[in-house]
Amino acid sequence: MSGAAPDGAVHPVAIGPDGIPEYRIEGAWTLPVRGPAVPPLDPGLVEAFATVTAATASAKLHQMGITKTFLQGPRTNKPGRRIVGRAVTLQLMPMREDIYTDAGVTQEYVERATALWAVLDFIEPGDVLVVQAHGSLRSGVVGEMLGTHLLNRGGLGLVADGGIRDSAKLDLLDLPIWSLGPTPHYASQGDLLPWGYHVPVAVGGALVLPGDLIVADDDGAVVVPVAKAAEVARSSAVHEAWEDFSRQKLALGGALRRYYPLDEVGRAEYEAWEAAGRPPLTS
Repeated sequence: MSGAAPDGAVHPVAIGPDGIPEYRIEGAWTLPVRGPAVPPLDPGLVEAFATVTAATASAKLHQMGITKTFLQGPRTNKPGRRIVGRAVTLQLMPMREDIYTDAGVTQEYVERATALWAVLDFIEPGDVLVVQAHGSLRSGVVGEMLGTHLLNRGGLGLVADGGIRDSAKLDLLDLPIWSLGPTPHYASQGDLLPWGYHVPVAVGGALVLPGDLIVADDDGAVVVPVAKAAEVARSSAVHEAWEDFSRQKLALGGALRRYYPLDEVGRAEYEAWEAAGRPPLTS
C-alpha cells in the first residue's frame, strides 16, 4: 500500500480460503491484535433469556452484586426490537503516529488491514458485535457495507459507544443497532484506530468479555457475565411472573404498595394465582 507511512506499513500476510489476501500493520506494535477464540454459547442458555428484558437482567445482576452492566450511551435505531446473543468484541484505540498515521487518500483502504475487517469474518449466527469507541462520534464504527456483511454473517446486531455512518441506509437493514448516533466519518477518520478483536472491551462504563451474553432492547444494552447467566435466567423467570401479576393488579386499580413490589398479602395472592395456572385477573 503506497500511502501507508513507514511506521504503520501494511503487509499481506496470508491468502485466505477465498483467495483474498489478509493484511497486517507493522509498526511499534503489530496490528490487528487478536485474542483467543470466543467460546460458544449454550443454545439453551439463549432460549432461557427469551423473555428476559434488559431491565430485569440488570436488576438481577445488581442483586447478585454485579453493579456495572448497563452499556451507557448507545440507543437503538429500531424501537421495539430486542436481541439476546453472544458478545464478539472489537476495540478501537487512540491513534499514535509510530503505530500508524495516514490522513491521505489511502487511509480508508488501509482499514481493511485493521481489526474492524478481521472481526467481521469471525461473526457467527447469533453474535452481537460490541465495540469500544470511547464515546466518539468522529469514528463511524460501521456503515452500509460493513453492516450488510455483519448481517450476512448471521449477526444479530451491533452495540457501540461510537457513531455509525450511512445511518439512513443502515436503518433499512434488518440489523438493530445501539449506538451514539450518526456520523459522516469512517472508523479511523477521527483519532481512533480499530486495534484488537476478541479482547475485553469497556463500553459505556461496563466491561464486556468475549463470549458474554448481551441483552438489548428499548431500555438499552446490558452485559450478562456468562458464568452468571443461568442464575440470572432462573431468577428473572420468577421476577417476570410476579411482575405480570402486579401489572394486572395495578391495571385494575390495585394498591401500589401492596402489589409493587409484593407485600405479604400480595405475595400470597400471587402464589395462589400461580397455583391456579395464571388465569386472567378480573378483580
